[in-house]
Order: sequence, then structure tokens, then C-alpha cells
Amino acid sequence: MSLTEKYKDCEIKYITTSFATNDSIQIKYPANETGERFMKCVPKDDDNTDYQEILQWVADGNTIQEAD
Repeated sequence: MSLTEKYKDCEIKYITTSFATNDSIQIKYPANETGERFMKCVPKDDDNTDYQEILQWVADGNTIQEAD
């Protein structure tokens, strides 16, 4: 499965913490069959495999939304 397919219909955006702006990335997955939405927060850490995937997803032409 490609990363574009994996993150299809996800909302991926930077979040701001008390430490810094755009400190982490939030992934909100689409609702499942029962209406639940799951969310994951990914730190900007080069050793984090989720962060590495997001960087590849961006390299494939996708964009992370700005923090609120």
C-alpha cells in the first residue's frame, strides 16, 4: 500500500505545544464504520518511523496543514 493510500482522507497537520510552534504532527484518521475517529500525534524526530513516513508522504507531493 502506498503512503498516499495509507493516509487517504486523513487530516495531517502541525500542532503547537507549549514548547514550540509546529512541534509535532497530528494525524486524524477518517471515521470508521462505527463513527469513531482515531488520532495520532507524531513528534518531529528523525528516528521515529511514523515521522519518516510522513516525510516521505510530503516528498511524494503532499502537504502538511499549518497549525491552528
